[in-house]
Amino acid sequence: MIDMKFPMVDLHRHIEGSVRLETILELGQKYDLPLPAQDVEGLRPYVQVTEPQPGVMAFLAKFKWAVGILVDYDACRRIAYDNVLIAKDEGIDYIELRFSPGFMAEPHSLDPVGVVEAVVDGVRQGADDTGVKTNLIGIISRTYGQEAGMKELQALLTKKDDIVALDLAGDEANFPGELFVEHFRIGREAGWEITVHAGEAAGAESIWQTIKGLGATRIGHAARAADDVDLMKYIVDNGIGIEANLTSNVQTMTVGDYAAHPLKVFLEMGMLATINTDDPAISGIDLPYEYNHAAHAAGLNEKQIAQAQRNALEIAFLNAEAKSALMAAKS
Repeated sequence: MIDMKFPMVDLHRHIEGSVRLETILELGQKYDLPLPAQDVEGLRPYVQVTEPQPGVMAFLAKFKWAVGILVDYDACRRIAYDNVLIAKDEGIDYIELRFSPGFMAEPHSLDPVGVVEAVVDGVRQGADDTGVKTNLIGIISRTYGQEAGMKELQALLTKKDDIVALDLAGDEANFPGELFVEHFRIGREAGWEITVHAGEAAGAESIWQTIKGLGATRIGHAARAADDVDLMKYIVDNGIGIEANLTSNVQTMTVGDYAAHPLKVFLEMGMLATINTDDPAISGIDLPYEYNHAAHAAGLNEKQIAQAQRNALEIAFLNAEAKSALMAAKS
C-alpha cells in the first residue's frame, strides 16, 4: 500500500498515453474526426488495452486516437495541461512527464517545434494551477530513424531549460541504441539527465549499451536485466535507477504475468527500482492501482513496496532542496 506520509511519485508516464477517453471524444467531435465511436464506452476498446498485446509495437497501435486528436497546438497544450490535472486527481506529489514531439506531430503534420512549445506551456500552467511538482522529459522516437531523431532532438533543444532529461523510446528491437550515440552526446552536453527505454523489447545487451553508450543513469522498464546477474550487480554498484512498469509489461507480453515480473528480484538485489504507470489511459490503470494491486500481484511485500516508493524520490531528477521540500510538505 502507498505510504501517505511519503511523497507519491511517478517517474515514467507518457503524456500521449495519459489522455482521458472523454478528452478524445470531445476533441474528436470538435474537429469532426472520424472517431470509431461516439460515446466513451464505445471508444474504450479502441484506446485501452483489454487483453495482452503481441509486443510493444502492437501496444503502441492503441495510441492512434490519443495522438489522432492532436489537430493543432491548442490540442497539444490541452492534453499536456490535463496530464497534470490527472496526476493531481491520483494524489501524486511529483511527476515526470515524457513526450515525443515527433510522435505527437505526425498525425496532422504539425511542426515538432510548435508541439514542444505547446507541451511546455500546458505542463507549466497545469503545475501552477494544481501545485503538483512537474518536470518534463523529451523523447527521441527511435522508430523514425536517426535523421528524424536528430530533428526531434533539435526541436526539444528549443526549450532546453524547460526539459530535465532526454529519453529514447519506440521500436527497440529494430532501432538499437547504437544508432543514437551522437544524439545523446548532444543531449548530455546540453545538461540533460539521461533515461532510456531498454530491456523491454530487446535483451540485456540493450541495457548495457544504454548505460555505456548513451550515458543513462536511469532505465525505463529494464525487465531483461534479470537475465544478466553481472548487469544487475553493475546497476546496483553504480546507483542506476529502474523505472519499472508492472501492468504495461504484462500487457505488452514483456513478462508472462505479474508474478513473472522481475521487480521483486530487483528490489531484493538492492537495485533502485521504482513503480510507475507508463501509459495509464492506454492500460486502464493509475498509480494507486499499481501500488495497491499490481505490486502485490508481482509478489512484493509491504516493505518492498515502501522501498520502491522511497527509491522513486531518491532517483527523481530533482535537486536535494526540491526533494526535501516534497518531504516537508508531507509532514
